[in-house]
Amino acid sequence: EMRTARFWIALGGLLLATVAAATPAVAAEVVHVPPSSGKGAALDAAAIRRIDSGVEQVMRRFNVPGAAVMVLQDGRQIHAKAYGQRDVALGLAVRADTPFEIGSITKQFTAAAVVQLQEAGKLTLDDPLARYLPDAPHAHAVTLRQLLSHTSGLHDYFDGPEQEVDARVTQPIALDRLIGRISDRPLDFEPGSRWSYSNTGYVLLGRVIEVVSGERYVDYVRRHLLEPLGMRHTFTLADTGRLEGMAVGYRHEAGALRRSPYFHPDWSGAAGFLVSTLDDLARWDRGLAGGRVVSNAGYIEMTTPVQTRDGGSADYGLGLFVNTVYGQARIGHTGGSQGFTTADEYFPDLGLRIIAFTNLGDKTPEAGITLTNAVFSALHPAIVAAWSRPAPGEDAAVTQRARATFEQLQAGRDYADFSASLRGKLEAGLGVGLSKAIGPYGKPATLIFKGTQASAKG
Repeated sequence: EMRTARFWIALGGLLLATVAAATPAVAAEVVHVPPSSGKGAALDAAAIRRIDSGVEQVMRRFNVPGAAVMVLQDGRQIHAKAYGQRDVALGLAVRADTPFEIGSITKQFTAAAVVQLQEAGKLTLDDPLARYLPDAPHAHAVTLRQLLSHTSGLHDYFDGPEQEVDARVTQPIALDRLIGRISDRPLDFEPGSRWSYSNTGYVLLGRVIEVVSGERYVDYVRRHLLEPLGMRHTFTLADTGRLEGMAVGYRHEAGALRRSPYFHPDWSGAAGFLVSTLDDLARWDRGLAGGRVVSNAGYIEMTTPVQTRDGGSADYGLGLFVNTVYGQARIGHTGGSQGFTTADEYFPDLGLRIIAFTNLGDKTPEAGITLTNAVFSALHPAIVAAWSRPAPGEDAAVTQRARATFEQLQAGRDYADFSASLRGKLEAGLGVGLSKAIGPYGKPATLIFKGTQASAKG
């Protein structure tokens, strides 16, 4: 067995938005909003042109109807711009103040609320769930911290055939019925041993907040998180019908862009039912990092990656991913719903924050996070170029084999370059999910060798 694993990163034009595509943009109307008084110095014209080029190429490649992007340096807005259409049928342009669904970015609001309650002495993160919800599935086995960090092992209630879930999420559902979708399922793994993203933990945390505070979740968020920060343009999915200028969500079905189906707020709740604007989300980011929501110690706890027993760092804290991209530390979260993908990413070593909203709900690839990557590349091309250089010691034959295995995973068949054991797992069903996740990215343009790492398992 090989006892050294070699790592490459597939660096295609898709992720960096450096390769133009032939697909025309759905809409081309662009609105530029210059920074107003009290905001940071605006970007120079060359940087704005690079951002525009990157954003527009992503929009063409993914066929994104509309998007809005904001850049902040050291907490001060230096750029905000809107692209395309918020409503394709009516031909209405996106504005920098257009409300978008922000999906799972909601999770950091839920996490902050739980940390607030700990700081008020009303709970502790290491309490068992059973202390507050004794009848919840596996309530005695999992802690609040494990729910916050996706290390509980609770199965995700969204799991199921796509068509079945699509049909159900348009209808209201009581919390007990929602959790009942997974109540008979065993834990996916021993709590704390691994990491696996699960919305189940966050809807349960929303109910914990209600039990401990005596307030409805939506009221707690409004009174203790939004109002103190002056966030007057953040709402929930239940409010979308009355929001002036709300973006319409879309997704591709059989290759055609269609309006996304209704997503009932009961299905997301504390896991992802907020709607916001660029400016309001920037207010949240400043307040959370600045000690106005939780203490500095609480924020550090939220932004410190948890350690799992079997896998080491989970690259996730409490409601926030904590990882690296282009060799730079990054803290943030993405959001995705039926018709929207969004991202809010902070690069602490650079003091840089990039927020991107889109009204395209396709999950593979996600337009929101790809836009933040494109904007980062436009702002810091030298960092991306340095990161893109291969490390010394590359074996060309192994690189070629890595390309072959990646293409086999994309195709979902012919796993000739995998061991018999792994090939069996891929053919038994694992390969279908991987193919669905990475196939739409297209053929990798370049594989970059980044080094070797010893592996005890070979």
